[in-house]
Amino acid sequence: MRSAIETAARLVTLQEPRLPDWCDRFLGDAGDFFASRLWYDTVLAHALPKDAEPLLAICGDDALTLPLLRQGRHLGALTTPYSLEWRPLPAPGLENAALRQAGRGLAGLLRRRPPTRLDALDPTARGLAPMVAGLGEAGISTARYDHFGNWREVLAPGTDWEAYHAARPPALRNTIRRKLGRAQRFTLHTAPGAGLEGAILAYVTVRESSWKPPEPFPHFDAALLRATAAAGVLRLGVLWDAEARPIAAQYWMVGGGRAWLLKLVHDEASRAASPGTVLTALMIRALLDEDGVRELDFGRGDDAYKRLWVAERRQRVGLVLTDPWHPAGLLELARQAASRGRRMLRARLAGGEAS
Repeated sequence: MRSAIETAARLVTLQEPRLPDWCDRFLGDAGDFFASRLWYDTVLAHALPKDAEPLLAICGDDALTLPLLRQGRHLGALTTPYSLEWRPLPAPGLENAALRQAGRGLAGLLRRRPPTRLDALDPTARGLAPMVAGLGEAGISTARYDHFGNWREVLAPGTDWEAYHAARPPALRNTIRRKLGRAQRFTLHTAPGAGLEGAILAYVTVRESSWKPPEPFPHFDAALLRATAAAGVLRLGVLWDAEARPIAAQYWMVGGGRAWLLKLVHDEASRAASPGTVLTALMIRALLDEDGVRELDFGRGDDAYKRLWVAERRQRVGLVLTDPWHPAGLLELARQAASRGRRMLRARLAGGEAS
C-alpha cells in the first residue's frame, strides 16, 4: 500500500494557453528567463505540437510544480526546440527534505506509465537532486543522458567591449576589424512599435534566405519578439547592406545581468561579407557597453563558431524516469543495460588498442 506522501501529487490539465495565476510563486525572475511566465505563456500559445496536451504536475503540499506535455500515454517536459533550459519549479525557500517528499509524490504519478523524459536540464538546478532522490526512494528508476551542449562565458566585473574584444582569438579579431562598418547599417530594436514590426519582417526575410530549415512553429518567433519587447528584455539586431536589404538578424534576451542568444540568421548570398560575425560583434558591444551584461549565453548546440565568442561549455542533460513494473519500463531498462554494455565493450576495446 502506497504512503500518503507517495500519493500527494496530481496532474492538472491547462485549459487556457497560459499558466494559471497561482503559478507565479513558482516562476523565475528576469535572470531565470526559461522558467518565467513570459516564456511559458508564449510557448503554450504558439509552440505546442498538435497532439500534445499541456499539464502541470503538482507534488507534495504544493511544494513542487513541473510543466509537462502529455502525448498519448507518454509524459515529458514542456520543452520546445527553442528551450535553452527546463527545470522543476520548487516553491520558494523549500528545504531538501520537502523536495525529496515531493519526488516521492511524483513517483505516484509515474507508476503504471511508460517512461517519462525530462530534457534540457541543468544538472545543478535547484530542487532537481532531492527530487530525483525521492523518486528513487519510491521505486522509480532514473537514467541520465546527454542532451545538448551549452556555450557561455561569465565575464569579469567591469568588462567592456574593448576588453572583451581583446580577449577573443586572433582570427576572430581580424575578421571583425576587416569587415566591421563596410557599407553596412546596424539597427537595434528593444521596444514595441513600427520599428520592431519592420525588424520582425527583416528577420523573417533573412531567415528565408538563410541555410536554416523551415520553422516547426512558424508564428513563435514573432510572438516571442513582441512579448519580450513589451517586457523590456528583447534585444533584436538587424544588419543592412548598402541597398538597405537585411543581410543578418539575431535576437537575444537580457535579464539579471545575463544575455541569451536565441536565434541568429544571415543571408547566404552575402556570406563573403561575414554578416553574422559583424552583427554578433555589434550586438555584444551593445550588450556589454549599454546593458552592462556580465554573462553571455550562446544557447543550444556545439557549433564551432561559439567557442570563438565564449569560453565555457556546459552539458544540458535529460532524465528518463522509469517504472520497472510497467512493460514499457522493463523494455527501457533493458535498452539502457544494453547501451551500458556496448559502452563498456567499446571502452575495453579502446583500452586494448591503446596498450
